[in-house]
Amino acid sequence: MKPFRFTPILKSLIWGGDKIAPYKGIETTQTNIGESWELSGVAGDESVVAEGEYAGYTLPQLIAELKERLVGKSVYERFGTEFPLLVKFIDARADLSIQVHPDDALAQMRHGKHGKTEMWYVVDAAEGAHLKAGFAQSITPAEYERRVADHTLTDVLCDYAVRPGDVFFLPAGRVHAICAGAFVAEIQQTSDVTYRIYDYGRVGKDGKPRELHTELAKDAIDYTVLPDYRTHYEAAKNRETELVACPYFTTSFYDIDAPVEKELAGLDSFLVVMCLAGSGMLTDDEGCEIPLRQGETLLVPAATRCIRFTPDEKLKILTSRV
Repeated sequence: MKPFRFTPILKSLIWGGDKIAPYKGIETTQTNIGESWELSGVAGDESVVAEGEYAGYTLPQLIAELKERLVGKSVYERFGTEFPLLVKFIDARADLSIQVHPDDALAQMRHGKHGKTEMWYVVDAAEGAHLKAGFAQSITPAEYERRVADHTLTDVLCDYAVRPGDVFFLPAGRVHAICAGAFVAEIQQTSDVTYRIYDYGRVGKDGKPRELHTELAKDAIDYTVLPDYRTHYEAAKNRETELVACPYFTTSFYDIDAPVEKELAGLDSFLVVMCLAGSGMLTDDEGCEIPLRQGETLLVPAATRCIRFTPDEKLKILTSRV
């Protein structure tokens, strides 16, 4: 069973930029493309297999057909036909709203859904690109409400100038926002539960301010102040560099100019492969060769025991598993 390629789901959003289509080599008449959903099991936005024997299958249908051979025994037992990760590229031409996500317990109690822990890898950054993550100083829930009302919330948030390769881990409860000029790869729990905290006083298409979830967010926010919210790592050529390991996903980075093998036997999980830069080949343990090109994402089945990445000249790759 060779790795699967899916048709990207492009989201045309008012704050979207112009990087995603050319980055992914997609010809499109759409403008303001804000997101490319690479792998999604979200109801109404299910990814569809692009080619091969299972072309036309949605991701949940593919899991129902292949079960643990695709996602792993423990993953199938926990999630059934629900794919546990949502994988995206996001291109922000303008600042997105400041948000927070509830954890599993709160999201389940209020909405009957999963919470949302996520991470960002900065693929590209325009001059002046920045991201917001976490509090710069300690505040109380009451002060949070006051600052939302008097438009001073951004005064107490950490704002980071970013460049390609920067990584941010965002556990549920951490206040955050993708801001203008940032082009990121995002890996997250499969959940659509988002609380909008602040939107800079902007209005929507109807001319009215967009809804804020001030009260819901108050109990979801983690008010802990950390000295730094950026994930620091040292990447070396031609080896795996682990970026994030949490109960929901483990994500690693590869910067390679020579063939690199990865053993998968014993992981009991699928592997998501996102090609960030360059081109080359992914070869599995059955000898199947799948081209890898910048902007493409593959899903390697859990039944695969070993893969090899072979660059044409160079490759930069993210891999994620549960």
